[in-house]
Amino acid sequence: MQDVNTILAAVDFSLYSPQVLRFAANLARALQAQFVVVNVLNRRDVDAMEMVQRTYPGLTVPHFIQNATAERLRLLEKLLLEEGAESLHAKKRVNVGVPFKEILKAVDEEKADLLVMGTQGRGNLADALFGSTAEKVFRRCPVPLVSVRPERHIPDEAAG
Repeated sequence: MQDVNTILAAVDFSLYSPQVLRFAANLARALQAQFVVVNVLNRRDVDAMEMVQRTYPGLTVPHFIQNATAERLRLLEKLLLEEGAESLHAKKRVNVGVPFKEILKAVDEEKADLLVMGTQGRGNLADALFGSTAEKVFRRCPVPLVSVRPERHIPDEAAG
């Protein structure tokens, strides 16, 4: 079996993000692996900001990216703290671009040996029409990938 020295967790701040982060952090702890958490600022949002900038020149795209990146890094730090993963000293990164491409880019740049991500994210109509980020990453990921599925809630009568 291949050694797992670096684990990358893709987090999109959906309802499933705490579960993804918790799973990846526990795995990193158990394997004594480096831990990297990545979030992607979608290029669609940047493109929309470019349209707004034409109407409101005071709102600049670089300023938007800088503020969004700072806020996302803050949210990643908060999520790490909430999930008890701050002791792992995770590297946090926010990429800007097409989400599936940026996740794969982070896998390559961080020399990750394993990627952990959710099977469901924030989702929208575009995902339904063009395929989800998770599906695109699953098809192209060059390293083993763990897909964290939403937690199942077993009804009390079925559990007993």
